[in-house]
Amino acid sequence: MTMTTLVKITEDGRKLEVKGFALYLDGVLEAVDLTEVKMHPAKRKIWSIMPDATHVAGRVALNAEETAIVRKALADAQAMMLADPIAIAERFRIAAMWKAREQGIE
Repeated sequence: MTMTTLVKITEDGRKLEVKGFALYLDGVLEAVDLTEVKMHPAKRKIWSIMPDATHVAGRVALNAEETAIVRKALADAQAMMLADPIAIAERFRIAAMWKAREQGIE
């Protein structure tokens, strides 16, 4: 079962949520990871709009509190997955499939 965690509601009313291992903006995949603002090519523009931004998830800037919510939700999803034998078996199946493709076996 995939848990959904609300991270924030944007100024225009859209929900940014963590579902499983990804972030969704109004139900549409937005990002699968966080980027530190200080490493982002548009950091000056991001900080001019949101001075307390520490990370971005796709096009959405996050402050430290929101980043902590995302990190906890992703860690919880990983812990749930690691405790589920079916999910573990699926990860191994996918890894074996990718390995076979790398070796030209399909």
